[in-house]
Amino acid sequence: MSVRTRSIPAALAAATLAVVLAGCGAGGDGSGGAAGPSASAVPAPTKDDALAAMVPAAVSADGKLVFGTDASYPPNEFTDTDGTTVIGMDVDLGTAVAQKLGLTAQFENSQFSGIIPGIDGARYEAGISSFSITPERTATVDMVSYFTAGTSLAVKAGNPDGLDPERLCGRAIGVQAGTTQADEITQRQADCAAQGQPPIQVTELQQQTDVTLALTSNRIVGMLADSPVAAYAVTTTSNAVEVVGDPYDTAPYGVVIKKNSGQFAQAVQGAIQSLIADGTYKSILDKWNVANGAIPTSQINA
Repeated sequence: MSVRTRSIPAALAAATLAVVLAGCGAGGDGSGGAAGPSASAVPAPTKDDALAAMVPAAVSADGKLVFGTDASYPPNEFTDTDGTTVIGMDVDLGTAVAQKLGLTAQFENSQFSGIIPGIDGARYEAGISSFSITPERTATVDMVSYFTAGTSLAVKAGNPDGLDPERLCGRAIGVQAGTTQADEITQRQADCAAQGQPPIQVTELQQQTDVTLALTSNRIVGMLADSPVAAYAVTTTSNAVEVVGDPYDTAPYGVVIKKNSGQFAQAVQGAIQSLIADGTYKSILDKWNVANGAIPTSQINA
């Protein structure tokens, strides 16, 4: 996933270094819990009546905007220390978008690969889960840009195995299933074979938090993940891991909207642009220390 950069579906410690991502909930299984964002809650934005009028009645009738999200991807979307409340940059942004549209955001935790099919099947009204915008996706859904990220290689602190993104053949590398990084590993395997190098020993897990736990518990020597996720892993493992090199394959994230939904995509795009203009967007990104992924302009199917 050169960005969750997650790919199309068929498609971090306070007490111990084994506690992964987000300070992990009780038991340190990598399932959630926050080390804490850098700022307090962001004030609610004001409803924009003109944008609200663009939301289809089928969406606005119950006063809710239901998002599908895979809450295993800190700091973008993950569960708080209670193990159930979904928090993160995407959650704050989705909440603000809904408020601009006069709605209340509701986040349904889902397996990543099931979100886009769930939008097509009307289970969700939108998807916000670090989806990178790709031609393959925009062929079937509309995507409204709100952030940009690339892929980073995270390794154990000090990089004892001497990894870099261009020399992974024969190494034990972890990725999250259904992501662009998982697709990337497939291509890298072909490259290793063509060069007469041993194959990458791939560990592919359903949740990113489990991939990070595999790294901190020495089951793998490196992981490929979206740049904000890898950077967050560094801060929430008491620097037990580090990022090697610069992010690559940078691409925008998008809110996923079902095609042929009237002016719904335009309403979401207008809401994001309004949040950029009024400073709410910057406040959210600053809160989660991901301001380097800010975009100046939101677009549909960029």
